[in-house]
Amino acid sequence: MEFFRIRRTIPFMRYALILNAISVITFLVAVGFLAVRGLNLSIEFTGGTVMEVSYPQAADLHKIRAAIEGKGWGEFQVQNFGTSRDVLIRLPVSKTSNAAQTSNLVMDTLKAQTPDVTLKKVNFVGPQVGKELYDSGALALFVVVIGIMIYLALRFEWRFALSGVIANAHDVVIILGLFAFFQWEFTLTVLAGILAILGYRKNGLTQYQSFRYGLVSCGRNHRGTVGKGIIKILSFFGKKLISTG
Repeated sequence: MEFFRIRRTIPFMRYALILNAISVITFLVAVGFLAVRGLNLSIEFTGGTVMEVSYPQAADLHKIRAAIEGKGWGEFQVQNFGTSRDVLIRLPVSKTSNAAQTSNLVMDTLKAQTPDVTLKKVNFVGPQVGKELYDSGALALFVVVIGIMIYLALRFEWRFALSGVIANAHDVVIILGLFAFFQWEFTLTVLAGILAILGYRKNGLTQYQSFRYGLVSCGRNHRGTVGKGIIKILSFFGKKLISTG
């Protein structure tokens, strides 16, 4: 018994111009945010010191930020993690002190407010390591996109390869644009998630075979073939949603 077999014809391509315009506008807006605001790169990419401290009671993040800011540090982040008593402090690379000196200075500042505060862990990432991770991440994205393009060009047609790259770029740029707009932290975990999205996109690529056969059977009727392909994709993902939960 098939729960997600769509038998009726839905005129998706009737709204193709409007939907394409929305996609292009969204893409350009995302590019604008990336150009103007940029990504809020995590310490893995920028380098710096990460401190985990614990308080005997709920930590006052505003007081902690004010104390650290008063010592002249530039851009830094203070946030809770785990519980309200645990605080994560991210500091940029210091040209005048190493990780140990930086952590000692911060702890002296915090203990002046709350003597019972304890240091749980300190991590340091050098600027060179951060740059290498950033370059490696960008290279990984590039290789994945080019690999998909080469596969589609060899397996199907160059037009499919071009459309696949456009679709991949569309998804990735819009996601990055959201991170730039909201200034969410861009970490290695986020990068892995984006690579996973590109990997899962190959599920949609399997429909290219149906498109190619459809072009032959429908006499190169692109609009009709694409419309039927979209219906098949919806049926496919409906079944997959039920089977995988």
